[in-house]
Parts: sequence; C-alpha cells; structure tokens
Amino acid sequence: MLNAKLIGLIFRLGIAVALMALGAEAWADSGAGIGGIAQNVTSNLTSIAKLITAGSYVAGMAFAVGAIAKFKQHKENPQQMPLSTPLVLLFIGIALIFIPAVFKSGGGTLFGSSGTKASVSGVTSF
Repeated sequence: MLNAKLIGLIFRLGIAVALMALGAEAWADSGAGIGGIAQNVTSNLTSIAKLITAGSYVAGMAFAVGAIAKFKQHKENPQQMPLSTPLVLLFIGIALIFIPAVFKSGGGTLFGSSGTKASVSGVTSF
C-alpha cells in the first residue's frame, strides 16, 4: 500500500510535469515574442474550457443514471437505501448538466455580447 508521503510526491511530480508541458507548449512557435506566447496560452485555455464543458455533461449524465439506479434500490429495500442518496445524486447531476449554460450566461453578463471568445475562455464557442 502506498503511504501518504509517496502519494503526495507522485502528485507533485505529476503537477510539475503538466506545468512544464504547458510551458513548453506556450513557448513553441512563438516567433512574435510575448504576444505569440499569450496567443498560444489563450488557445490552450479555450481547449481546456471545451474539455471541462464536455466533462461536465458526461459526469452530469452519469450522476443522473446513478440516481435512477439508487431510486430503484430504494424502492426494493427502503431500509438499506435512504431516499437522500438518490436525491443528492440527482441534484448533483442536474447541476453538472447546467453548469456550462450558467457559465455562458455569466460570461455574457460580465463581458457583454461584444466581448471576444477569448474573454470568456472559449465556453461560448462550444
């Protein structure tokens, strides 16, 4: 079994490798200096925002399906499965499904409709 120090070391090492990879990607093909680096970072953030949006939809649907399964377990044996478990799973699933819409409307409220796609990290372009 791995102890907590080893797990922490592996986690920190993974974060360091990810940051180095992101830094290398930002410096790659940046012949325009700082402006090119900023453009590379902005394009990476747009891709990350799209990944988070897609992950939110998938996780929300998974939580909703899990809630349906827990409702079935509660129906079969209410003593073993409290009703609060499927209700919490359902609310988490609904929240995850609607998070991208909330981010989109919040970004429109903060930055206006004339803002660029980069100003809201690409969530509106998904």
